[in-house]
Amino acid sequence: MKRARLPIVVIGSGVAGMATALAAAPAPVRLLCRAADGSGSASALAQGGIAAAVGAGDSPAAHVHDTLEAGSRHNDAAAVRWLCEAAPATVDWLAAQGAAFDRTDAGALQLGREGGHGAHRIVHAGGDATGAALVRALRAKVARAEHVQWRGGVDVDALLLRAGGVVGVRTRDAQGRHEVIEAAAVVLATGGLGALYAHTSNPPGADGAGLALALAAGAQARDLEFVQFHPTALALDGHSLPLLTEALRGAGARLIDGEGRALMAGRHPLGDLAPRDVVARRVWSVQQAGGSAWLDATPIEGDWQRRFPTVLASCLAHGLDPRRERLPITPVAHFHMGGVAADLDGQTSIPGLCAVGEVACNGVHGANRLASNSLLEAVAGGRRLGARLATAAPLPASGGHHWIERGAALPPENLHALRELLWQAAGPVREAAALRDAWRLCAAAAATGWQMRLAKELLRAMRLRRRSLGAHWREDRGCPAGSQAT
Repeated sequence: MKRARLPIVVIGSGVAGMATALAAAPAPVRLLCRAADGSGSASALAQGGIAAAVGAGDSPAAHVHDTLEAGSRHNDAAAVRWLCEAAPATVDWLAAQGAAFDRTDAGALQLGREGGHGAHRIVHAGGDATGAALVRALRAKVARAEHVQWRGGVDVDALLLRAGGVVGVRTRDAQGRHEVIEAAAVVLATGGLGALYAHTSNPPGADGAGLALALAAGAQARDLEFVQFHPTALALDGHSLPLLTEALRGAGARLIDGEGRALMAGRHPLGDLAPRDVVARRVWSVQQAGGSAWLDATPIEGDWQRRFPTVLASCLAHGLDPRRERLPITPVAHFHMGGVAADLDGQTSIPGLCAVGEVACNGVHGANRLASNSLLEAVAGGRRLGARLATAAPLPASGGHHWIERGAALPPENLHALRELLWQAAGPVREAAALRDAWRLCAAAAATGWQMRLAKELLRAMRLRRRSLGAHWREDRGCPAGSQAT
């Protein structure tokens, strides 16, 4: 009797995972996620839109230029060209899936502008609620897709390996029950690791669990030192802070200090719309010197409920009205440019194990991601990976197998301490002695939890890159910024 085809196991409920699952048709897919209802992905929180050169006078070549400049030309140029050329078709595909993009009265796409972009090329859906709109549209499609079986409320804590390749996963539910799922291929679409920092724009689930699992299995990593900090989150007490989208500055909001002076004056030719790493370091330096930074969005005209409903609701919930008063801001850990090394087809260094979206690193973002290229890469990459897996042959079924486990998590009090450690030592500005001391602490405590082992690898990469590049900024004592560290 012919054996039924093994499913493709996709881990993650964000747009990368759902795009992969949809594109893999008609192959069977098991879509797994931690939240019982599929919520909690960073995709749903994304206020930026999708960058695509679809406006008059714009071009994929110009989009490529801006992506390379933002990434400090550490990018893989071929990957950048592919992504920027795929952007218009990606927007069209999303519209076909039911994403209702914002349009003019004449029916044309409304195009915004964000930091690092030389043109208006940001496509939004529901103003600053683009991520949530895309998640809703794709989730509805997945729910109707006969080839996809969705399972929420489970964490994948181990990989099954046979003859050096990944052939399955082990899940654990809230009651501690395990299930083994054999797979034709396993796709990590688990997002980033911003939640390992004391202050982040990410949801709690963006804690690097997928990356930690891949590293435990021996997968190669790439560019782990490059963590992007968004410069404008609402400065509040807490861990996950509300983001104030860059599109506000594109619409006329201004960055100012406590005295009302322009924060970015003389700092960069693009001023308030400089790349995120530049603005984040400026805000950080002002705070470290005892000052304060603010976003004045009162010059913005128009309907806030239509253009910036997410920002408006977040501010009003904390007793602030962005239409009438300036907003206190702070940088937050936002996006990981590094991750599991993968090619443009999502293949990692381990047969049978794929990675897509923020958990993966194919070089497209370089040392600093250009605004609104993340949702673009997640969807375009997911479509490309899913189409490949739809016709890919599974690994040979013979041979012995063994399990690779991620391991136990840190206790809550230890996790809190680790977040504070990374915030201080591995934040927007880094220093050799602080990185060394933090790495030693994590190395000594590596057995206490998988988050500690992952942090050790991050800090190791940050120590090894001794010169500033993009979002990785070194200001070592006795050395000027960007020079050789001691």
